[in-house]
Amino acid sequence: METNHQLKRADFIFKNENDWKEVLRKNINRPPHELINELISSELKGRGGAGFPTGLKWKLSAEVDSDIKYVICNADEGEPGTFKDREILSLVPFKVLTAMAICGHVVDAKEGYIYLRGEYFFLKPELNKAISEFEHYCKEINLDFCIRIFMGSGAYICGEETALFESMEGKRGEPRNKPPYPAISGYMNKPTVINNVETLAHAYTIFTYGAKRFYDLGVQYSRGTKLFSVSGDTPKPGIYELELGMSLTDFVNDFGDGDTKAVQVGGASGFLVPRKRFAETTIGYEGKLIGISLPTGGSMMLFNSSRSMFNVLDNYLEFFREESCGQCTPCRVGCQQLLKGIKAVKTGEKNAGHLDKLLRLAETMQFTAKCGLGQSVANSFSSIVENFREEMIY
Repeated sequence: METNHQLKRADFIFKNENDWKEVLRKNINRPPHELINELISSELKGRGGAGFPTGLKWKLSAEVDSDIKYVICNADEGEPGTFKDREILSLVPFKVLTAMAICGHVVDAKEGYIYLRGEYFFLKPELNKAISEFEHYCKEINLDFCIRIFMGSGAYICGEETALFESMEGKRGEPRNKPPYPAISGYMNKPTVINNVETLAHAYTIFTYGAKRFYDLGVQYSRGTKLFSVSGDTPKPGIYELELGMSLTDFVNDFGDGDTKAVQVGGASGFLVPRKRFAETTIGYEGKLIGISLPTGGSMMLFNSSRSMFNVLDNYLEFFREESCGQCTPCRVGCQQLLKGIKAVKTGEKNAGHLDKLLRLAETMQFTAKCGLGQSVANSFSSIVENFREEMIY
């Protein structure tokens, strides 16, 4: 097992977009199984946060026999503290479009969609220009693949893939039951490959430089690089491409302000890590094989000693209460009760022991909520309450 991985910067995502035509032409002339094997051997995992193997997702959809298939780019970047996908679509859109078309070639799909966050409407004009140029080149090389933009309406829940499908079909954005999974039955109940913006950009990197170059970055179970949206109490806010496998100590040494007491890894739905656990925490997908390893969709929020963790948690719970679709009781009621509960403890209406009941409620939500929104509320709630209990009371 690899350990003691140092923080290393990379620059693959935002450079060398001018060769996209050559990358597209070369790869659509390769056999689909060869491209799938390239992705699988790279061990690229979904960069939206879930970490599902990208090559396997493409393989599953390619194996389904269907007259119509779809490729969808999930650009509904609604996680608080995350703003990397916006920059990818602004600065290197052709990388995403090229990867979508290569995916279409692999799974035999003729149509692609970019589900664009409603608040990113300002990106649409330039993105449409890029799509027009891209489709013109596709015609030149006899590639039958078109891409359209579908605008979201500002619902956080539609970042969940099946709620996104419901939204695109003109329905209320609510998660579907699984199975069936999107690779079998997704948009319009047809086989659908849905990938995050950054995942597609990394697929472009792999098809440009080869699987080995990507695989050699990062650590075991967490190969390659990742874009991080760095915000909060930091002198270096912005977007950075770093290798996976770094410890939070290395991260804070580079991006902290000298007084970092906690880092929220993965946005409001992620985990808050206190200073005492920086050294044992790495960023990646290793589970608990090396201390604590946390995946992230990209959001890294730093908090120094001036911040109240009660206010942070209160803010998160207000967000979840507002964004819950209300479809399932654990999430709809649970978010409200957690918020009411911490306020009651803070004001003295409830004693400190009530926090233990709220922790059990959060755990129940984690196991019974229908989708990732309700299931992930426990991440930030439990990690903040357990590590900063005194700030919930006084």
